[in-house]
This record gives sequence, structure tokens and C-alpha cells, in this order.
Amino acid sequence: MEEKKAVNIICMKWGDKYGAEYVNKLYAMVSRNITIPFQFVCFTDNKAEINPVVKTYPLPSLGLPENIPERGWLKLATFQKNLEGLEGTALFLDLDVLVVDNIDAFFELDAEFALCFDEKKQSQFIGNSSVYRFEIGQHAEVLAFFLENFVSIKDKHRNEQAYLSHQMNAKNVLKFWPKEWTPSFKYHCVPSFPQNFWRSPFIPRGAKIILFHGKPEPIDAMHGISGKWYRYLRPATWIKDYWKL
Repeated sequence: MEEKKAVNIICMKWGDKYGAEYVNKLYAMVSRNITIPFQFVCFTDNKAEINPVVKTYPLPSLGLPENIPERGWLKLATFQKNLEGLEGTALFLDLDVLVVDNIDAFFELDAEFALCFDEKKQSQFIGNSSVYRFEIGQHAEVLAFFLENFVSIKDKHRNEQAYLSHQMNAKNVLKFWPKEWTPSFKYHCVPSFPQNFWRSPFIPRGAKIILFHGKPEPIDAMHGISGKWYRYLRPATWIKDYWKL
């Protein structure tokens, strides 16, 4: 039997929004839910307290103006031609995702580039980049065009995932993960009003990675804190069974 080639699981940590525990718990969740050989990589501006089994590299610089709104642009640095000498297939994961089932399928889907389906943006054909897969070095022109045209791009596209979706669609390589694989916590796990007052959040059938975008964060959802005054949330106590070392 042919030995499977190791894949790359990549994340990024910058600033003080997420501590090292997010990297360490993400690594732990991945290691419990994959059978393919892998290396876990984190690009960061502070590697203190990150599990030494995680390969850390300096946070890439895109040379963007300071004090611009955070729109995830830095994630585009993963499309460098030479990404710290890394090779092969890479799966990028946001630090705040929750891995709840085996993720081998994310490497088996026939796609040159894939990211999460976003029901809220489907009419615009924009995906969610909390989980995306690509071949390292194959889309360097997407980053190069961004760097050459940042001023006009930031006016046209609200964030990195809008730009990325547009570019990959123009290349005719954009695919979405099956919708059930990457549900949104606040849109698919939380019962709709008024059931959210007496029913607790749940894991949808077929879910592999649950996305946390905006509010709440996993640790808040675990304790029933929605982060929005108008959104009542019962504690999702099951999160502690996954979001752990």
C-alpha cells in the first residue's frame, strides 16, 4: 500500500485577540481527528507558550498601511510562491474553529481550491475562508495582484475572503465544501427564535468543523454568552468536549 504523503495544517496568530491556547487546542483537535500524516504550522508574531510540536514561523509582512481596519488581509500571505519552504497540500484553519469529526475528507475532495459555503453571501458567490485548501505556491499571482492593487481592491472587496473568492472564481478553480461539513455555530447550531430560549445549541448532522465568525467565540458559547444583547443563547456545554488539549 502506498504511504500517504504528509499534508500541512496552517494557522495564523497575530496581535492579542487570541492567546497561545487557541493554537494548542486547535492542534489537539486536529490531531484527534485526522488519520493522514500531517505537520501543523503556525505563522505568528509571538510563539511564546505554543506547543513545541507546532512548527512556528515569523508572521509574513505584506507591507500594508498601518491602522487600517482588520479584514483578514494577512491570510493572503499563505499564497506566497515560497512559503517558508513548505510544499504540497495545505489546509488553512482559523484559530477559532471547532473540529468535531474526522477531517480526512477535506484532503480528498477533488478541488484545486476550496473554502466554506456562505449562505449569507451565496448570491455574490463569496465563500468563508475559515477553512480553505490549496497547493502551496500555485496561486502566487493572486497575492501579487493584491499587493499591486491594494488601494482599489480594499474599496471593491470588504475583506480577504471576498477578494479571494472573486479571484479563484475568475480562475475557474473555486469550489465549496459540502455545506454540512462546515456549519456556522450561530446560524446552524443555535435553535431559531423562540426555541433558542429552551433548546440548547447542537451539532448539526454531518458537521466536521464548526465555524465561529463574529460573536460568540467558542469559550463564550460554552457558557451561554452570545455577545449580542438581542441574541439569547443557552450554554453549549458540549464545546468543552472538543475544545481542549
